[in-house]
Amino acid sequence: MTEKIGKGDARGAFWEKPLDQLTRVEWEQLCDGCGRCCLVKLEDEDTGTIHHAAVACRLLDQHSCRCGDYAGRKKIVPDCVRLTLKKLETIRWLPPTCAYLLRFQGKPLPPWHPLISGDPDSVHKAGVSVRDRVEASETEVEEDDMPDFIRLWPKRWPRGAGLAPQPASVPAQGASGGGEAVRSPERKREDADSRRPTD
Repeated sequence: MTEKIGKGDARGAFWEKPLDQLTRVEWEQLCDGCGRCCLVKLEDEDTGTIHHAAVACRLLDQHSCRCGDYAGRKKIVPDCVRLTLKKLETIRWLPPTCAYLLRFQGKPLPPWHPLISGDPDSVHKAGVSVRDRVEASETEVEEDDMPDFIRLWPKRWPRGAGLAPQPASVPAQGASGGGEAVRSPERKREDADSRRPTD
């Protein structure tokens, strides 16, 4: 039996539920498809600060902003990170627009999220996705040149995306996260993908 994915049912919109109550299909649907988590991350060895490069994982389709081989990604990119509820407590490189992070912080999804807008292109129209902003694939950039591609925009809330959501009066899920490091100068790619939260 195939689980139906939709904007909600008589019980309400599934994305308003606590993350630990989502089914695997619902967890997958929560991804807005921005592709920001699939950019290469670098960590400053001295300060521990994580920087995002405008360089995409080799599997990222730079137009759709989706993985080119989602089912087989771990075989091709072994260090691709499976995003889970447990990891949300420690990962500190997710963009502020990330739906998983917003819901973890008890914030509502923004109007441009495809689940709210009903339009899968709304994440691109709002300027949230990496479409037309990726400067290279990781296969095109030498390791030593990666710092030249560090950009600030992946860690910022886009101007065209409206105001950032505020927390609800009762948080949907715990406190915000912080903590997983990404190495540099030898970068460790931490490309997040969406999985059931308790995996």
